[in-house]
Amino acid sequence: MHEPNEQRFLRTKIIATLGPATANRERLAQMFDLGLDVCRLNFSHGELEEHRRTLQLVRSLAAERGEYVAVMGDLCGPKIRLGRFPNGPVEVAVGSVVRFVRGEGECSASRLTTSYAGLVDEVAVGHRIIVDDGRVRMAVVERRADELVCECQTAGPLDSRKGVNLPDTPLATPALTEKDRRDLGWAIEHDLDYVALSFVRQPEDLYELRRIIKERGSPLRVIVKIEKTEALWHLDELIGHTDGVLVARGDLGVETDLWRVPLVQKDIVADCQLAGVPVIVATQMLQSMIDNPLPTRAEVSDVANAILDRADAVMLSGETAIGRYPIEAVEMMGKVAAATEAYLAKRPPAEGPRCTAARYRPTAAVAHAAVAAALDLGARLVAVWTATGTTVRMVAKHRLPIPVLGLSYDDRVCRQMSLLYGVAPAQVEPLDNPAAMAAALDRVVLNRGFAVPGDLVVVVTSTKPTTPGATDTVLIRRIGDNATGP
Repeated sequence: MHEPNEQRFLRTKIIATLGPATANRERLAQMFDLGLDVCRLNFSHGELEEHRRTLQLVRSLAAERGEYVAVMGDLCGPKIRLGRFPNGPVEVAVGSVVRFVRGEGECSASRLTTSYAGLVDEVAVGHRIIVDDGRVRMAVVERRADELVCECQTAGPLDSRKGVNLPDTPLATPALTEKDRRDLGWAIEHDLDYVALSFVRQPEDLYELRRIIKERGSPLRVIVKIEKTEALWHLDELIGHTDGVLVARGDLGVETDLWRVPLVQKDIVADCQLAGVPVIVATQMLQSMIDNPLPTRAEVSDVANAILDRADAVMLSGETAIGRYPIEAVEMMGKVAAATEAYLAKRPPAEGPRCTAARYRPTAAVAHAAVAAALDLGARLVAVWTATGTTVRMVAKHRLPIPVLGLSYDDRVCRQMSLLYGVAPAQVEPLDNPAAMAAALDRVVLNRGFAVPGDLVVVVTSTKPTTPGATDTVLIRRIGDNATGP
């Protein structure tokens, strides 16, 4: 029997933030060639008209290539940012006095404004104020009517729009700002696949977002970003009610103890895998590639570590949005993923995790049976017919050493499956005839190079194939077999 001519297939998905460095057809096509799966639109930067043009470019290019690339909009949340420095960056020294003043206006080395009106009222003496992911650290020594007087404890540069963290201060601001609501409306109107909710503190923040999406009748899926200590206190409930989790290590490393972040990352990835919820590891993964053509060894190890933990996806931020080497960053991410996955393939597979969410247990049981059959029989792949993508998630959480083919008639579901570990999406006609389903499966598998005639595959399907939530069947099939049945 001939071996299949399988195309390069990475199980770990690559997410890239699009911005001035990549929002053009040539560079985007190069990133697609290198295996880009999900494009992130960061609403913290740029205008909606710019994002609209970028989205149109992504969708048109993906359609031309016959590929399924998901688009995720990232809401700003109540992110506090410095005001504008009219003369460019300034340096502050250890021991220098810096005042945060009420209201808007320009900034200088000794006078700072921020985007958060409640800063002066809510931050107390002794609280820390951290700027630019920890590059500059200050402590409040005096609070006056219209300003906070701070002493600089860590020297460094200050620049326009740099982020401000208040790890000691419980803020009164809601998780969804007015800007977030406008951006969410735009995301719904333009049929984005995912929206990421920033600075989540409690499950009610997530429920409010879901309520708005439901009222709009949108199938938009929600990614919860874990970057606040309060979110860790409610992690189980958040995982249980979201469509995905993003470990936002930049703000998390400022809001919590920096040395705990790698361990928190491992716990979150493991908990999400157990629940069958896709998980993304993000922030500063190849940070030095913003300015350099090669990453540091530590950065490569960081990416490899996330892949060894079997995160669904790894994400690039500034590296592809504003960096000098965006294509090289995507290529490097793919090389690290390929090498690390090859290493994992040599290790004996561990028994897959069981799902704990009661509402998914019947689907998870069918998925578990399919996974066990595929491993026992040495199948080439597991093919899953799905209306919503839920069954594919339940298969993907087992982190199989073989591809998972997600077959859906819904192009949005196909795009959303692009985020899932080891899943190759494919759009098919809505079929309920077993012979037609078998023929469609064979065409996709052969065209994609995942198998050759005679290869064994495991199929997850339903006696009601186009009915959401009706998965109830596992079949064993040889590609090219003319017998009826998927």
